[in-house]
Amino acid sequence: IFISHKLHEVLTLSDRITVLRNGRVTGETTPCDTSREDLARMMVGRSVNLAPDLTKVETGAARLSINGLVVGGDRGVDAVRGLDLEVKGGEILGIAGISGNGQRELAEAVSGLRPVIRGGVAIDGQSIDLKQPKTVRQAGLAYVPEERMRDGAIGDFSVTENLILLNHAEPDYCRRGFLRFGAIGGHCRKLVDAFAVKTPHLETPAKNLSGGNIQKLIMARELSGNPKVLIAAQPTRGVDVGSIEFIHKRLIDARDAGAAVLVISADLEEVLSLSDRIAVIYEGEIVGELMPEEASEGRLGLLMTGGG
Repeated sequence: IFISHKLHEVLTLSDRITVLRNGRVTGETTPCDTSREDLARMMVGRSVNLAPDLTKVETGAARLSINGLVVGGDRGVDAVRGLDLEVKGGEILGIAGISGNGQRELAEAVSGLRPVIRGGVAIDGQSIDLKQPKTVRQAGLAYVPEERMRDGAIGDFSVTENLILLNHAEPDYCRRGFLRFGAIGGHCRKLVDAFAVKTPHLETPAKNLSGGNIQKLIMARELSGNPKVLIAAQPTRGVDVGSIEFIHKRLIDARDAGAAVLVISADLEEVLSLSDRIAVIYEGEIVGELMPEEASEGRLGLLMTGGG
C-alpha cells in the first residue's frame, strides 16, 4: 500500500488507485483509466486547476535587492557565498535547487532570523538592518518558512493567537496595553474566511489543523499586511492538491498586487509553472538564471548538480 498526495507518484507507481476524502472512499480506478485532473477532482470534490494562471503583468523596479550576501551554516561553514539577487515588483522569482544548498539559510538571513557575515539587503532601494526581525517586518517583508510548525506557527496557540502574532500591538487591536478582543475576533474571522482555513472555531489550537490549513493560516497572517516583499519557502510541501491550488493563487495575487515574490522550492514542477523567472542555487551561489520558456527539468537538474 502506497499512500501519497503527489499525483504523478500515484500514477507512476500504482497498479490500482483508491481515493480518500474526509475519511471516505470517493473513487477507485487504475492509472490507465484516469488522469491527474480526474484524481484531483475525486480528492477535492471539485475541479482543480493544476496549472496556475500566470498571465504576464507589468514589472516595476527591483523591490528586493540582495548584494554579496554571505551567511554561515549550522555546520561551521558558509552556506550562502557572496550571493547577488534582485526581484522586481510584480514578479515571482523561483529558486530551484537540491535541498541543503543554502536555501534555508538565505531565507532566514533575509528575514532577519540568521546572522549575516557580509553583504546587505535592500527593499525599494533602502538598506535594511537584518539584525532585528522587527525592523525587517517594518520594511515590508513577509515570510512563509519551510518548517511551518517550527518557525511559522505555535501549535499550542489558537488560530486567533497565531493570526494576530504580528500585529497584536497595533492600535486597532490594543489600547493602553489591553487587547481589543472584539476587533481581533473580527479581523481573524475575515482572514479565516478569505483564506478558506478549515477550523472548528477560532480558539482551536493550530496543531489540531491539517497541514494544508496550517499553511493557509500562515499565508493569511503574512499577506494580511499587503507586503512589499514575500518570501515563500517550500510553500506547498506536504499539502493536498486543493490547498496547492489555493496557495499558488494567493502567491500570484500578491505578485499581481505589485509585491516582489521569492519562491524557494525543491519541486521543479512548481518552480516551472509558477515563476516569471528562475534562478538556480548550488552550494550557496546562484549558478544560472533562466526564463521558464527556456528551462526544462533536465536543464535545471544539470544546473542544480553543478553542471553547466
